[in-house]
Amino acid sequence: MNAVVDTDPIVQEEKHPARKTFSYNPNKVAHNLDKLGLGYFSPIARLIGNDEPAKQIREILENTFLPLMAFAVFVAVWWISSFYVVSDSTKIPSPDETWRAWGGMVEFAQAEKLKEVEYYKANEERALSMEQKAADAAAGGDATKAERYTGLAEKFRTKIYQGATTFFDQIWISLITIVVGFSCSTLLGVPIGILCGVSKKINIALNPLIQLFKPVSPLAWFPIVFVFTTWGIEQPPSTSIWQRALWTSAGVVTLCSIWPTLINTAVAVASIDKDFLNVAKVLKMGWFQKIWKIILPSALPLIFTGLRLSIGVGWMVLVASDMMAQNQGLGKFVWDMYQNGDTQSTAQIIIAVFFIGAIGFLLDRIMLVCQRLVTFEEQNI
Repeated sequence: MNAVVDTDPIVQEEKHPARKTFSYNPNKVAHNLDKLGLGYFSPIARLIGNDEPAKQIREILENTFLPLMAFAVFVAVWWISSFYVVSDSTKIPSPDETWRAWGGMVEFAQAEKLKEVEYYKANEERALSMEQKAADAAAGGDATKAERYTGLAEKFRTKIYQGATTFFDQIWISLITIVVGFSCSTLLGVPIGILCGVSKKINIALNPLIQLFKPVSPLAWFPIVFVFTTWGIEQPPSTSIWQRALWTSAGVVTLCSIWPTLINTAVAVASIDKDFLNVAKVLKMGWFQKIWKIILPSALPLIFTGLRLSIGVGWMVLVASDMMAQNQGLGKFVWDMYQNGDTQSTAQIIIAVFFIGAIGFLLDRIMLVCQRLVTFEEQNI
């Protein structure tokens, strides 16, 4: 008998399936970098993909050396000013004096961290010693003494280190404050803005109040917020980070940063294409469903523009509100250094200014990335 062999190519399975080859798409990589706010690296990504090398090299050089030249001019003007801008008690510190002051701040922070570690280590040793004494007392039948030693061991373990607040601790406290204030302004501003955009009557009712309170200075808001926080918030333990001063500072940030978000949201909702709203009517969407599926997606670009403005305003206001509320943030650091009044303190203020600017820039970039991830807007600002 002759064997029948099936030679149908469709039935036969491939023994060696084709391997997927890696394909580098420079334009796609550059687009993703732009979307993440890393546009500086886009020409490098295109250069790796050999996409118009001469153009990309020229763009890399421009993006690198032009900012460096501007910064060099700034440092030169700063250095010259340090020789001539001199008062009775202090002067403008030179760049090298500021750098030495930065080194001192880092050393102080490291020393405080070491003290904190040694403090907890010593307390743990004391707690173990008390536990051993408690065990010996229990073995000897003295329950009262054993209980007392156990309580002392627990007391040693729960003690909180209360050393000096470092510059980096104050940065962390300022970030917590801006997150609290900005979150409150967003939770209030976006819903009120949507209501103003959806309802003409609500907009007419609230517009005078918005225009009245929008230009008010944080210095004017502070006493009012202070009364509310002292009335509504109990004084926490001194070891807690959630002091009244933090809530007061966050409240001032909220009242000063809510307006860009509120106004941009109202404008965005009011300017939505009527065709989108007609689609909602045709589909017989409910009010909340229309807000969630039609209005919010259409208004997101302008809403995020308002959020970017709000977080910038809030970060600027934060320094002043920290000074007034005596919140342990960057504002209090600047105020304490100003009170010292010497050249080294002025150098530390300059360092704080650089950090305030850098953190503000970083917060803006984060909001820009969030905006690009949820919208189709392409912005290079």
